[in-house]
Amino acid sequence: TSIDYVKEKASGPHFSGLRSPTATATSTSTAFSDANLLVSPSSSEAFYFLYCNCAGVSGGTSSGKTTVCDMIIQQPHDLLVNQDSFYRGLTTEELKRVHEYNFDHPDAFDTEQLLDCIEKLKDGQSVLVPIYDFKRHQRSSDSFRQVNASDLIILEGILVFHDQCVRNLMNMKIFVDTDANVRLAHRIRRDTVERGRDVSSVIEQYAKFVKPAFDGFVLPSKKYADVIIPRGGENYVAIALIVLHLRTKLGQHDLCKIYPNAYVIQSTFQ
Repeated sequence: TSIDYVKEKASGPHFSGLRSPTATATSTSTAFSDANLLVSPSSSEAFYFLYCNCAGVSGGTSSGKTTVCDMIIQQPHDLLVNQDSFYRGLTTEELKRVHEYNFDHPDAFDTEQLLDCIEKLKDGQSVLVPIYDFKRHQRSSDSFRQVNASDLIILEGILVFHDQCVRNLMNMKIFVDTDANVRLAHRIRRDTVERGRDVSSVIEQYAKFVKPAFDGFVLPSKKYADVIIPRGGENYVAIALIVLHLRTKLGQHDLCKIYPNAYVIQSTFQ
């Protein structure tokens, strides 16, 4: 038996996914060159979607999702995408009855555009994220937020677990679980200070739309979560463990990111 044939057979278990089952002894060098191409810096964009981490953060209104995201994001290139940016702009008729419009219903969001945005980011492409004005209930027509691809994408919103296609893009799903009274207090403070609303309208909207939507859409999506954080942004221990896990995954060797069951031995003189 020739030494080339022995080398080819020995390489089979390691590179079976990179060469044809009918490969001959002369394809040994090709198999190794393909393997190097797979993890080389020049090919990182081509295989970006294989190991780009997308973490979804969901929970009820004012549960502390943004606080949790801010604590997870530690590197300049980490990326936060808010589901709120993908609200549909209200029509003239809807604006006339804006107090009857349910902003917590899945139909209030342009889920197809959100899905397209995340898919492109995971594929290493840049996207233009719309800017939504909560006072006018319209998207900005002349300005967008350009977002570049990143190793870590965090998608935050009350209904990011509702759509199965969006869920399938996530490597980790985090549900922020906070007491309903605490969430209501936070929402009153946010809407009166940041969105120029009065307390009575906030409470009325909460009772009419927000709570029923939470019970009907948000809470049922809790079952899809991989991690549940009680007490929201105040649970520093849980958030620290999540950050540690994400940083460990991002710090892995490129080959381990592509093949989760691979283990790369530390390089030595031998």
